[in-house]
Amino acid sequence: MRRVIFLLIISGAGLAVLIGLGSWQLQRKAWKEDILETIAERIAGEAAEMLPETPDPETDKYRPVRLKGEIGAAELHVLTSIKDIGPGYRVISPFTLEDGRRILIDRGFVPVKEKQAARLSGPAAIEGNIHWPQETDSYTPAPDLAGNIWYARDTGQMAAQLGSEPVMIVLRASPEGEAGLRPVPVSTTGIPNDHLQYAITWFSLALIWAAMTIYFLRRSRP
Repeated sequence: MRRVIFLLIISGAGLAVLIGLGSWQLQRKAWKEDILETIAERIAGEAAEMLPETPDPETDKYRPVRLKGEIGAAELHVLTSIKDIGPGYRVISPFTLEDGRRILIDRGFVPVKEKQAARLSGPAAIEGNIHWPQETDSYTPAPDLAGNIWYARDTGQMAAQLGSEPVMIVLRASPEGEAGLRPVPVSTTGIPNDHLQYAITWFSLALIWAAMTIYFLRRSRP
């Protein structure tokens, strides 16, 4: 009898933990969906006609803007790949606003073979979303400055390289007269929401745990 009681205590505790973890993941799923909905609404919002004086990464991230200024001739190339197209680069350029402020713009994607092609520079009207991409970690290689190949969008380091504010506008569409670049607008598709899969995993383990408990209880009967 003591053996059965011990088994019931251990099994009950394990089952409670597994069910609790599954329930927690469902709560996290609802939380993440609320965040994604908020981000999607902000991305698709009405574009402001000016850049905030001091853009804040918390409150201004994804904010849509419509700006006029001048695209600089300098470019930084971020190695990437697009499904069904293949490898290429995101083209990052400086953009000088009419008030003299200088920021970064992510102009879009270009295939590898068109890396050195001539592109639009000079006066332009742009529309996009303020963004601070978080793509670097301890495993991200340092950029090859000599070959102009970057392995992630690092707003701070790119701003230092191009002499601009550490603010990036990811274009929704190419400005008039631009050809050869494919805009890659900001979206929620790259933000993971795997909490349902995690919840299913924990609940499946709880079911297996319960089945094993029943099995051992039957084996323990006199």
